[in-house]
Amino acid sequence: MNIKEIAKLAGVSTSTVSKIVNQKDSSISSETRERVLKIVKEYHYTPYASVTSPSQKTWVIGVILRSSTAFDAMLDGIVRTAQDNGYQIMVCNSCCNMDQELKNITAICKNNPDGILWEPVSAQSLDFAQHIVQREIPYFTIGPNGGPDSYWLPYDTLGYSLTGELVKLRHQNIACLAASELPQDQFTSGYKRCLFDHHISFDEGLIFSQLDETLIYKLNSRQISGVITSNYDRALEFYQFVRALQYRIPEDFSLIALRGDKTKVLSYPEISTYTVDYTAFGAWLCLYLIAEIEKKEEKPKPFAQTFHLDNSTTIGIPFHLKAPKITVVGSINMDTYLNVSKLPDTGKTVSTSTSAVYPGGKGINQAIGAAKLGQQVALIGNVGSDIDSDHIYRTLNDYGVDTFGIKRCMNVNTGKAYIIVDPDGNSMISILAGANDIFSPGDIKEKEHIFANTGYCLIQSEVPLDTVYEACVTARRFHAKTILKPSARSRIPKETLAQVNIIIPNEMELGELCPDRSTIKERADYLLECGVETVIVTLGEQGCYVKTQAIEKNFPAVRFTPIDTTGASDAFISALASYLLYGYSLEKSVRIASYAAGFCITREGVVPSLIDKSSLEAYIRQREKDLL
Repeated sequence: MNIKEIAKLAGVSTSTVSKIVNQKDSSISSETRERVLKIVKEYHYTPYASVTSPSQKTWVIGVILRSSTAFDAMLDGIVRTAQDNGYQIMVCNSCCNMDQELKNITAICKNNPDGILWEPVSAQSLDFAQHIVQREIPYFTIGPNGGPDSYWLPYDTLGYSLTGELVKLRHQNIACLAASELPQDQFTSGYKRCLFDHHISFDEGLIFSQLDETLIYKLNSRQISGVITSNYDRALEFYQFVRALQYRIPEDFSLIALRGDKTKVLSYPEISTYTVDYTAFGAWLCLYLIAEIEKKEEKPKPFAQTFHLDNSTTIGIPFHLKAPKITVVGSINMDTYLNVSKLPDTGKTVSTSTSAVYPGGKGINQAIGAAKLGQQVALIGNVGSDIDSDHIYRTLNDYGVDTFGIKRCMNVNTGKAYIIVDPDGNSMISILAGANDIFSPGDIKEKEHIFANTGYCLIQSEVPLDTVYEACVTARRFHAKTILKPSARSRIPKETLAQVNIIIPNEMELGELCPDRSTIKERADYLLECGVETVIVTLGEQGCYVKTQAIEKNFPAVRFTPIDTTGASDAFISALASYLLYGYSLEKSVRIASYAAGFCITREGVVPSLIDKSSLEAYIRQREKDLL
């Protein structure tokens, strides 16, 4: 730093600077004197200083980092290697500020180090190199802003390789989470190049600098299946962010990151990473600079590190390529059970001494039923903005049901059902639709991504019929088979029936659907004529009747003592879909579903009485071992 540069920074003439530093400043104001002296101190200006380096070695190496906190391991490698070779280190942190950076350069140059390692704050920082060159001090730039001869780790390759790990698992919707303290442009360049090489379209909207509402939207709408990041802390932040949204890693999203060799790694969560050996890189930088300082003919070989995946804990195939799931579209209620000695007649009053409240509605019942039988399940429906909705979310999450298809509707209550049960298990039900009544086709369209990778879609008509139709059409478009329970409706339009693979009415519902036909067979034939592939009529203690173009058969009921028959059909449907999805034939699946329905009637409430897979199969093996 010369006197002209000091004068320019202070906004005074060179003669003024000369008078002040030589204490001939009686005619200069104290304000000007203090301003000039402050700059002289900050930039370590010495009057008449030689611009040439002294011939005597100082055995000092200067290190100027853009932000030293980001590279503790690299700095450790530099310090250890310098000390092993008889050098001391002078370290300055520019704090990503160019003004501070210039002060650091002038301070280090004043101490005449034998060499300097410099990580410029920006590309414009290279103009400051003249202060180092004037003193003939050997120096290397490091990092992304150091110009064409800068030394740095292969972040382009690392971005490419991390992306490639997900591409190998057949991911295509890969997001990149930026980390500002690393050369993100190089990392992102590798990410883009990998997508291009594998013929995957690049979407600028999948590069994120922060965890915000846009990211939440893309996660919820399944526009992202995997995430890469160049920073371990950002990966941990993303992991916690996703878990707070009730997603699972890697079941719902894959996550892979870079981490430094000195980074403290948590035992939980364990993140899939590449470990970057910053310590070894710092050691190599120092050795290379020392070779230049001491004019050695043999220079260290170029730095190279082989990168590999430390673990595969948080990566897997995309969610839509995993085993097909069951998607349930239907009503969501809070059920209130009232036990009475006799079901009420017109004009009669009955008393009850016990009551119980459970999450219910056919949507919840069938979703939890399938989940307890080992299936991945997603539920689509509406709840209100009341306390009941919170209880429902907690219950579904406890059973592992994907709740991202559930919409919380403001200024409306969650649906309610009032169920009156007599000692023989017979019941009467009254429903207050609540949020179910405003479950619209638009809600189905908004959540259509949830239908991806659906094997069976279970639909009930306790929600508006235009929504039922939209759900059937959407499910078929995603190649899912539809199972419809025609409850609470006297008629189902033919255009809806044409979209149904399996319909499961009870005898009363069948009569309402086909009032012009007299027998079960004639009514079933009518539904087949409408385009339904399979008709299963549940007949209570008489079992069920199955009719397809190729099969007509009665299946007997499995005998259980009834306590509450309310949820028998939901247990039957969830088991039927589950075992069809497991690959069982229609006839075996119907028989297994009869066992599940039998278990359901032995306890009060639907959700508490739904049987789990291991218990169901253990019971069946004792009675019909060939069935499984």
